[in-house]
Amino acid sequence: MDLKELGNGVDPSSNWYYQSKKIPLFKYFSALVKEQQKKITVIDFGSGSGFFAYELFNAFPEHIEDVLLIDIGYSEEEMEASKNTQVKKLRYIPEGINDSVVIMMDVLEHIEDDYAILEDIKKRVGLNAHFFITVPAFMSIWSSHDVYLGHYRRYTISMVTKLLAGTKCKINSQYYIFGMVFPLVWILRRLRKKNMTNPSSSDMKPVPGPVNFILKTFLSFEMNFRKMNKLFGLTTVAEGKLN
Repeated sequence: MDLKELGNGVDPSSNWYYQSKKIPLFKYFSALVKEQQKKITVIDFGSGSGFFAYELFNAFPEHIEDVLLIDIGYSEEEMEASKNTQVKKLRYIPEGINDSVVIMMDVLEHIEDDYAILEDIKKRVGLNAHFFITVPAFMSIWSSHDVYLGHYRRYTISMVTKLLAGTKCKINSQYYIFGMVFPLVWILRRLRKKNMTNPSSSDMKPVPGPVNFILKTFLSFEMNFRKMNKLFGLTTVAEGKLN
């Protein structure tokens, strides 16, 4: 999760984007625990505030062994304070953790060598490791928003397929989400001319309550049909096994 997106006063606990985006993660994890029939360690790589991992832990506490929030930005004090809790803050993934799911919520686009980071994650995790990945979709909607957030690229399904195949990950499902708002965003980003060299903020901003409610309602409904969407959306999603 990108902390810069929260700089404009967006509250992820109510915002339409974050609340609808967590639905595919919840559905994936629910199916995973039914299949595994055991507790799973959640590894949130590039966690930032840890919003999605905390939401997952609050929703499925009985099915989660531990939550590991992985981010190089954590201080020694933060890591020490979380050491004896079920939600631990770390800078690197400990080696050899079995029965895990690595979630990467809008992380890979920030990393220049995305292949190398996936290879490193694969070497660190133990047996029976799964993944849930989201990345921004389509370079056709590249904008100052991406520049501000420090993105290197936006992905299509075929790009993610090539990346994961190169690291020998098993892909179970890929699809796009936020397809309902994609045409509007595409048009707006084509029409608007913003500073691409030194942008001052992201496009993620608070919206009026009624608008937030409508967007959250419609996009939450869209998530029921997410796996059918192989055409377009704001976000590309991939689910599968690391080993």
